[in-house]
Amino acid sequence: MKSTPSMQTPPHELDIDTLAEFEARTAAGAVEMAGWHLQSLDLGAHGRTLEAADVAGAVFLGCELPAGSIEGLRSRGALIFPELPGLPFDPYRGGLYTASELYAGLGAASYEQTPDARIYAWTRRPATERGTLDAALATTLHDHAIGSALGQLMVPAPGDDDGASAPGIRGRGVAGVMGGHAAGRGSAGYAAAVRLGAGLARAGFTVATGGGPGAMEAANLGAYLSGEDEAAVREALAILGAAPSFRPSITGWARAGLAVLERHPQGTPSVGIPTWFYGHEPPNVFATHIAKYFANSIREDMLLTACSGGLVVLPGAAGTVQEIFQDACENYYGTVQVQTPMILVGRRHWTHELPAWPLLRALAAGRDMAASIHLVDDIDEAVAILAGP
Repeated sequence: MKSTPSMQTPPHELDIDTLAEFEARTAAGAVEMAGWHLQSLDLGAHGRTLEAADVAGAVFLGCELPAGSIEGLRSRGALIFPELPGLPFDPYRGGLYTASELYAGLGAASYEQTPDARIYAWTRRPATERGTLDAALATTLHDHAIGSALGQLMVPAPGDDDGASAPGIRGRGVAGVMGGHAAGRGSAGYAAAVRLGAGLARAGFTVATGGGPGAMEAANLGAYLSGEDEAAVREALAILGAAPSFRPSITGWARAGLAVLERHPQGTPSVGIPTWFYGHEPPNVFATHIAKYFANSIREDMLLTACSGGLVVLPGAAGTVQEIFQDACENYYGTVQVQTPMILVGRRHWTHELPAWPLLRALAAGRDMAASIHLVDDIDEAVAILAGP
């Protein structure tokens, strides 16, 4: 299984992103805050607690602090990051996104007025308008916070024997599904990705995708509805079919997805890891945990690192090819102990249209990774390879 050192929180560091957790720890007698990262908390009423605490080494990220306390906290060794004004996002957020947060207000307004669209629009403004230094600091802090939240999600759940699943998401680990954004709702490729996501979820995996439309949405949808019967899936596909693509209207596309969620408010958890770098590709609503990044390079690394259970690659274009060889590089240099399966689906696509398979096989020749790469045409065969005996 692939190790995830970059996603782990060092033992001496502790992210405190809810006031309830802060109050519970301090009420239990915690006074040494070295390594605490307190994010976006209103601590205005906790002056006495902070005065009694050893705050040396504590980091306050965008917190509301008691009046007149900032200089005192700094003099005692705390590091205080100020609130950054004029941003359409919280750079100090303490958790991942949800579809309802990113698409807030879509019922009464168009997509362009949602938080997701406003953040993307902000990234497209000239640097002189955004403030070069503030913008760089804000996006870096935001992506660090998202990475921290995603890392916490991937920490093994207590009591899991395989040590691979996340808190509340138990099973075999995380299986990645990669594929292009162009597969339209109602197409054969979309239906195949739905079946793949459902098959992986039923086999005990948590499905992770790039979080966008097309094959990514389909795999998250399949996972989300994996506990439903075929009639429910057919109904969902019929609703989505009314808006087969996010072009020309993201508004109609997203509303169709939200209509499915209204009928099925509780689904199987899955992960989406999109980016505002590709802001013209909206996030799909069927990933229950959304780790959206500004920096695509960080996003790609975290997406592939998260896929501890293996990777299934559906037909795609440049972005999908990049993911194939980025993951292949780790397997190429890795020992047999860290190999993870990579399964390319679609023989014609990967041998003729975009012939990644011959190069992948040539790289693997004579190395440990040779046993980890597979080329199939059948979705069920891909699931069976990952699930094993």
